[in-house]
Amino acid sequence: MLNDCTRLLCLLSLLSVLFAWAQVSPAGNADRVYRNGVIFTADAQHRTAEALAIRDSRIVYVGNNQGLAKFVGPATVVLDLKGRFLMPGLIDGHMHPLEAGLQLLKCNLNYESLTVPELQQRVRTCLDKESSKDPNAWLEVVNWFQESMRPPGVKTSRATLDVLKTTRPIIVRSSFGHTVLANTRALELAKITAGTPDPAGGKIWRDASGQPTGLLEDAAFAVFATLVPKPTAADNVAGATAALNAMNQQGVTSFLDAVAPEVDIAAFAAVRKTGKLTARAHFAPPIQPSEAGNPAPALARVIGLAKRYDEGKISRAPGITVRNAKLFLDGVIAAPAFTGAMVQPYFVNSGTAAKPDWGPGPSRGPAVYFPADPLAKILVELGRAGIDPHMHADGDGAVHAGLDGVEALRKALPAADIRPAIAHDEIVDPKDFPRFKQLNTTPVLSMQWEKRAGDTVGLTNYFGPARMKIIEPAGLLRAAGARVAFGSDWPVDKLDEWFALKVGVTRTNAPDAPPEFKGRLGEDPGLTPEDVLRAATINAAYELHEDDATGSLEIGKFADLIVLDRNPLKVPAEEIAKTQVLESSVQSAKLAVSG
Repeated sequence: MLNDCTRLLCLLSLLSVLFAWAQVSPAGNADRVYRNGVIFTADAQHRTAEALAIRDSRIVYVGNNQGLAKFVGPATVVLDLKGRFLMPGLIDGHMHPLEAGLQLLKCNLNYESLTVPELQQRVRTCLDKESSKDPNAWLEVVNWFQESMRPPGVKTSRATLDVLKTTRPIIVRSSFGHTVLANTRALELAKITAGTPDPAGGKIWRDASGQPTGLLEDAAFAVFATLVPKPTAADNVAGATAALNAMNQQGVTSFLDAVAPEVDIAAFAAVRKTGKLTARAHFAPPIQPSEAGNPAPALARVIGLAKRYDEGKISRAPGITVRNAKLFLDGVIAAPAFTGAMVQPYFVNSGTAAKPDWGPGPSRGPAVYFPADPLAKILVELGRAGIDPHMHADGDGAVHAGLDGVEALRKALPAADIRPAIAHDEIVDPKDFPRFKQLNTTPVLSMQWEKRAGDTVGLTNYFGPARMKIIEPAGLLRAAGARVAFGSDWPVDKLDEWFALKVGVTRTNAPDAPPEFKGRLGEDPGLTPEDVLRAATINAAYELHEDDATGSLEIGKFADLIVLDRNPLKVPAEEIAKTQVLESSVQSAKLAVSG
């Protein structure tokens, strides 16, 4: 039986919790209030509310309708949500927005599943539209969904493009960002021949005679960056603006540009100067695998960009931070690239097409792009500088190497508030599932990949049944205690945040997907609707070191919020993909809910 003192302490504790939840902010009228809503706070207690008040861009009240009255004055804008769903703005923890914005202006295959003749016709159409161009002008084709070419397993080569009978050099960029298909003219200008060695972190595909086929992986197509005319500063500002407009439509209020050379940062900084930056912008300048042997200049470059552009603590207006650095540890697990670094070998068919016999082959993919010791040293030096490492790792071998690097970082700097992230994690050795929590490392997952599609189903024979059961292991990582965050990887895929979050729950493709892509992917349990919302709000805010200011709707935080046309926590999971954003608000913009 409780004594009086214990009862008093319990009562005081309860009252303090209720007081903190129901409001606590200095007296004064709010600029804007919402009432009669379903408000998903994404706070640590998983609470919902029905009313919220904002003053000077900060939240001053979250609670019930009754408690809202003292925040309403003559000038307060009162918005009746009429039962609509209000939540924190989406935080996209991994995308490439300048590239995405610029791609809107290029010859675009739109991620479609194409046959070789359809691919050729689409490129021919682009050539015809630019018939007045210089006959030697480069043609860049983007958003080629190589892994979903029809029929499955179809091969492409420079001959695919050479039949178009043009003198123009052509490169076709895979939407995954790791493969380029070049015509013969482009290869000639790049001086890629049978004698050209594979660069570190890249691969030149070759035919039986040793000649380049036209398919180039990762660092092998870096040469085109010096040949294809670069966008002008004005082009980059236009691309950044287009990207921000697209994000606003999806409800994205913060993002990480996950491979951000200075030109990316400068473009968004120019938009920032005009007052038109509509999302909080974070940037991760890259450190290349070729710099592993002498990383000091690369580290100095990243730190120098941070000093030049980082605006410091998150403030009322969307600003710019440079507190991350990007490192590629491997390529992609998808066929036909197989540049993901694996723990166990990819399978090969030692039988025939009629009587296949799939089993472990000789290749585990490339070696991890950063050797263990240089990776550890780079991560430690980034930690000393207060820079969070953001690592690309598709294969389980690369994931393991990334976690080993973080372990070295934690041992060297045990008290440092450094928040490493490993992006994609498409296949993870089960032994490494618990290490994400143990090492406080965030898996940043592109959830739209967690479905049956050409890129995943196409791995079935090459991975074997055991690995296919745990491919795209979002639910397994979550069950192991990982703080899962979301990153769209746009423009690797089109920007469709709500479809991606739907897939994170259902692990199914769209209802109109081809028959071979029906059903769930693997045996991973998937995430709950609340899990995916938290992944795209407070968890991504933690990843980006802005969780003290955004990511949840709590007293004192900035009012980065969105209003939706449905409740993603209550509708059938398939309908999450149909979600429409009715309001997207950063700072103190006063936007009425439509409808």
